Amino acid sequence: MKKFKRLLAIFIASMMVFALVGCGGDKQTNTNPTTEAPTTEAPTTETPTDAPDAPTTEAPADQVTELTVNLHYLREDGNYEGWNVWMWPDGGNGAAYQFGTEVGDKGAVTTATFPAGSSKIGFIVRLNEWEKKDFDGDQFIEINGVLAGSVNVYITSGKEGYELELGDDCVKGLGIYFAEMKDDFKTVRVKFTEEFKTEDDTVRILDAEGKEIPAESIVPDETDAKFVTITLKEKVNELGKYKIEVNDLAFDVEVPDYFSTDDFENKYAYDGDDLGATWSKDSTTFKVWAPTAAKVKVNTYKEGKKGVSDLIKAYDMKAEDKGVWSVTVDGDLNGVYYTFLVDDREACDPYAKTLGVNGDRAMVIDMESTNPEGWDKDKNPNSGMNATDANVYEIHFRDISVAESSGIKNPGKYLGLTELGTKNATGQCTGLSHIVDLGITHVQIGPSYDFATVDETKLDKAQYNWGYDPKNYNAPEGSYSTDPFNGEVRVKEFKQMVKALHDNGVSVIMDVVYNHTYNTDYCYNNIVPGYFFRPESNGSGCGNDVASERAMVSKFIVDSVVYWAKEYHVDGFRFDLVGLIDTTTIRQIREELDKIDPSIILYGEGWAMSTKVTKPTVTMTTQSMANKLEGFGFFNDTIRNAIKGSVFNEKEKGYINGDLSKTATIRDAIMGKAPWSTKGSAQVVYSTCHDNRTLWDEIQLSNPDDSMEDQVKQYLMSAAIVYTSQGVPFIFAGEEMLRTKPNGDGTFNHNSYNAGDAVNEMKWETLNDPTYQTVYNYYKGMIAFRKAHKSFRVPDGAVKYYTQMNNLDKGVIAYELKGVEGEVSDSIFAVYNASTEATTVTLPEGEWTICVQGDKAGTESLGTATGSITVDGITTTILVKGALK
Repeated sequence: MKKFKRLLAIFIASMMVFALVGCGGDKQTNTNPTTEAPTTEAPTTETPTDAPDAPTTEAPADQVTELTVNLHYLREDGNYEGWNVWMWPDGGNGAAYQFGTEVGDKGAVTTATFPAGSSKIGFIVRLNEWEKKDFDGDQFIEINGVLAGSVNVYITSGKEGYELELGDDCVKGLGIYFAEMKDDFKTVRVKFTEEFKTEDDTVRILDAEGKEIPAESIVPDETDAKFVTITLKEKVNELGKYKIEVNDLAFDVEVPDYFSTDDFENKYAYDGDDLGATWSKDSTTFKVWAPTAAKVKVNTYKEGKKGVSDLIKAYDMKAEDKGVWSVTVDGDLNGVYYTFLVDDREACDPYAKTLGVNGDRAMVIDMESTNPEGWDKDKNPNSGMNATDANVYEIHFRDISVAESSGIKNPGKYLGLTELGTKNATGQCTGLSHIVDLGITHVQIGPSYDFATVDETKLDKAQYNWGYDPKNYNAPEGSYSTDPFNGEVRVKEFKQMVKALHDNGVSVIMDVVYNHTYNTDYCYNNIVPGYFFRPESNGSGCGNDVASERAMVSKFIVDSVVYWAKEYHVDGFRFDLVGLIDTTTIRQIREELDKIDPSIILYGEGWAMSTKVTKPTVTMTTQSMANKLEGFGFFNDTIRNAIKGSVFNEKEKGYINGDLSKTATIRDAIMGKAPWSTKGSAQVVYSTCHDNRTLWDEIQLSNPDDSMEDQVKQYLMSAAIVYTSQGVPFIFAGEEMLRTKPNGDGTFNHNSYNAGDAVNEMKWETLNDPTYQTVYNYYKGMIAFRKAHKSFRVPDGAVKYYTQMNNLDKGVIAYELKGVEGEVSDSIFAVYNASTEATTVTLPEGEWTICVQGDKAGTESLGTATGSITVDGITTTILVKGALK
């Protein structure tokens, strides 16, 4: 046995690798039973997440050199369609494994192989690509003392735990459950899989280069000989990486997180605002924060494409205080590309202002030269507006302009949003003109920083991605520019896009993803290995949760947001999975943005996620913090699900499409009462967004037998609820024209992050249809009506202004809304009737003017009523007393 272990160990110890695989999506999980989060924007491929691989091995063919896990999954309902399992070795990469079609007494089975010596295997059984989990939480299979061979694992749907059965080919030996360095950086605590015998077993501690670190003593516990304490002769480097070698079999030693200690931050936290490349005509100063580096250079290049042998010169950088390295290079370097060489790792500048193609090299740039004419006078056209005064419209650059029917000359580009007067074949407005005509105040643009999942060198080929795959945070994405090879072009065209929107009264909100990167092969992580991410944390589903609680990561996020607001005049930020970012960082962002413009809007996805923070007392930015965070809002999934049904169940109905039991939830939500807040300014009110199926597809799936007329009625009621609810109204681009995402096979796409233009593009030709025009005009009318009446825009709680009517028919909500300061009308009366039958409601005293009724909405009179009003089934009627505007 020992001879086999030694042979095996030679290969295992020499084959440690680190796989760096991307995460393409905006993964969101449902971790709170009362608050559903959107389903995942899945990884770009069914590939492992970003984490170090466990030890791998090669050995003679007649020996067992890997661990094979046969996972048996039993479902009582016998329905295995779409179910698969995500498995990973502890601390290593994960991958999806499909169950076989044959089902036995123990259920369906799948087989996975792992490196020999893997003693702990994690698994999650899921539906499709994270649409649903069988059991909420990570589970781990402990393979006690098995180095290689096959094991059978038996699990049952919905139940925690497993049964383990070892195969006849199992090779057992002395392995390790854990080895951890203590805070003194001199003591290593180890738990073996079997009793450690000093006379038979050998153990050594090795540094990253494989050099043995002398031990003073190796002492097994008196009560349990599986536990051993190793005391080293000298304290080791706090930032080093170490292994423990047992009988020549190597395992990683878990090292305390020195990066997050007060000692580290007191020594190295840098508060300067000059990281990156600071250009002047006479010279450029390069600065990079690399406290763990032994040497740093800056490489300058003629071109921005990685791999091109065009090095101009490499300059040695000098170590300064707080871990900063610096060098000043004389001459005008505008247009010169560069990277940092940190020890032997080449990396792009995290603070890069612009980039070469595909974001592998940064570029020195004179930013002032990129400003469009009039940029010095450009400002937020809605400055001073409360968040609840905004009407947000979510777009993707390709979706809104790529269809031929858009008539836009720069499809899929920043410049596509600068074109006015574009129309479809029958004269309906498209693009920017459509947005302006609709009455939108704020456009939320999809991720626009440089992202990894579109190859900018191959834009002549069909490519598509939402962009939740950050590669460089401070430079615009090149695929949306007309020339991604020239770093200046993307900057100029992004600014032209912002100015065009501003010139037409539209503010710009940018979707940002600071909770994870595309993979761990990220520039900051290559400069300071291990610092940017939370170790072994996967709340994002991408294997690389960003450690926002660490001082220099928090600084980077704050600096980045402020940079976009100052340099590009961005007027708001939508934070992807902000529940993975700490509240201290968010508060600092709010504080810095208030110095620029207090009306810059901040909101995000406040789902409660499972993440392993690196400091003991960290509060995450979840919905539960809504009343404690000023100037930050959260997507309101309570009203979303109550309107149309859960995003996780295509057949589930909501208030508008047949489930009248949700009436009370809608009534409360209209008044701004969410389970986690009563502040309107803290709630983003919506029924659909880029995630999941569109509202129109949800209605068709939940009520397939309904007539088109009734389905449209349900759709319009959703708009009425969104635009009359307290909070920040938010719609998805194309929602106002029955946007759909058909797969072409009779199904609808629920996760179209890379589905291509045919699925995602806005189909402008549909506006030729009278039904679609009716829907568009209804949305336009509701936006105008909301703008005209302050009563729907009370920022911090509005319940006291509502008088709810009693003794109503089932499914009916009716209230009088009055007493709001600044309201132009004496009173507003609204009736929502989700029942299929008409209802009659008694009106308060006086004459009322109808502004919303049936499929019409706006600020002009549709008639008057006194005494009572009859409201048809599945419609909303809203009346005002006194002035209309």
